[in-house]
Amino acid sequence: MAISFHDENNKYTYTGRHADPSWMELIRRLAQPQGKTAADIGCGGGIYSAALAELGVSSVVGIDFSEAMLQGAAEYCAAYGQIRLAQGTADRTGLPNDSVELVLERALIHHVAAEALPDVFREARRILKPGGMLIVQDRTPGDCLLPGSREHLRGYWFEKYPRLRELEAGRRHDAATIRKALEGSGFSVVEETQLWEVRKSYASYSDYREELLCRKGRSILHELSDAELQDLADGIAAGSGYEMNEPFEERDRWTIFCAQARCSSASVAL
Repeated sequence: MAISFHDENNKYTYTGRHADPSWMELIRRLAQPQGKTAADIGCGGGIYSAALAELGVSSVVGIDFSEAMLQGAAEYCAAYGQIRLAQGTADRTGLPNDSVELVLERALIHHVAAEALPDVFREARRILKPGGMLIVQDRTPGDCLLPGSREHLRGYWFEKYPRLRELEAGRRHDAATIRKALEGSGFSVVEETQLWEVRKSYASYSDYREELLCRKGRSILHELSDAELQDLADGIAAGSGYEMNEPFEERDRWTIFCAQARCSSASVAL
């Protein structure tokens, strides 16, 4: 069964990690967040709201449509006085016009239909101050469907179960679609780059295997039976060559778009 973002039992699903240092360095270079006001749209458990606070933003508002996720984020971000949280959607944040200098949309747009991307980006444009920056981070089909290797364990998922490959490609936007929607919503893409981000470090492959078998929500893995998931875990070990006691980092490749507002929100075509 797929994860429900509104389920009270899942409010901690996205609070168990910290932002990867390589992500922190890239955002520092792209957005120069020190002292800026920011919005984290689709903030989930607050991991990246907290990361923005650690990068020195003066304030950040985390927006999510799920009350359960916001409850988890409130606990995760309790130590950060510059973070506030509010319920809203990516196309209707409830924030005032021209109210922030930086908008982050990480792992958000694959939940949005292609025809709705302009609505989401126009909303980001509306809440940004003139010259503000939008950072869009998501995984394109080209990122997700790289071959399986020691560096990209998820590739084995799609090689072993091709039906997952079709589902994954169908729920992701390619880079050209994202760029077109950004440019049609009042943004200029300043930079497009890829980042290999550490999802989690493991003391051993056996720890990863155990976690994979009970991964909360399972993401796309909810399509697999328990037996198939166990076969997958064993197949990854065989394909990657990892020994059961060998430590490693699970990494995913992401595409990040750094886009700057190029005109007033009033002049963006609707």
